[in-house]
This record gives sequence, C-alpha cells and structure tokens, in this order.
Amino acid sequence: QVQLVESGGGLVQAGGSLRLSCAASGNIFRINNMGWYRQAPGKQREWVAIITSSAYTNYADSKKGRFTISRDNAKNTVYLQMNSLEPEDTAVYYCNAEVRSTPWGNWNNYWGQGTQVTVSS
Repeated sequence: QVQLVESGGGLVQAGGSLRLSCAASGNIFRINNMGWYRQAPGKQREWVAIITSSAYTNYADSKKGRFTISRDNAKNTVYLQMNSLEPEDTAVYYCNAEVRSTPWGNWNNYWGQGTQVTVSS
C-alpha cells in the first residue's frame, strides 16, 4: 500500500557529511509525522529525529547541533542532513512515516528498508 525508500547512505570519513533521503510512494492521502531511526549491529533501534506536518522538529540529545531533519511535502520526502559525522554514527538508518491513505482512514506507521551509513576513523 505504502512504501518508503531511503537513499544517500555511504562511506565517509569522520568529520564528513551525508544527506539521507526517504521518499514515500503508494496509496498516500496525507503524511503526518516523519522520523529517522538508526540501528547499529548488536544494538536496539534508536530514535534520531522527528518532523511534524507543520515542520516542527525534535532530535535525540546526542544528535542536536549536528543533524537536521527537513521535509518536502510535495515530494512526500523527508531528509536528514548529517554533519560532523563520527564513527559512533555508523548504523543502518531507517525512515518512518505516519500515513493516511484516505480522508477517513487511520494513521498507519510505515518503515523503509534502511540505508547503510559507515563513518571511518
């Protein structure tokens, strides 16, 4: 019904930057909150950032000042600009979105398949 596809991951050196994108497609009437999560091997998935439909943003404490979340509603896309990357940022980054497929429908959560971010020291 709805698919989220992340892109923009890759290998960077410590101190570098990456911009992740997550595009939603399918049966979409409206998208509410969108967020980014990440998961390193052997660790649980953690929340990174969120952006509401009105563009209010919030971040995990360890990401404030380095990461910026934004969205383009016309493209059903959310972005994560990551600066001053550290080896500890290495993880698979996942996009999440609350999607309504009809004006009367429920808000449902969808996840992308993830994009790998590797930061070398």
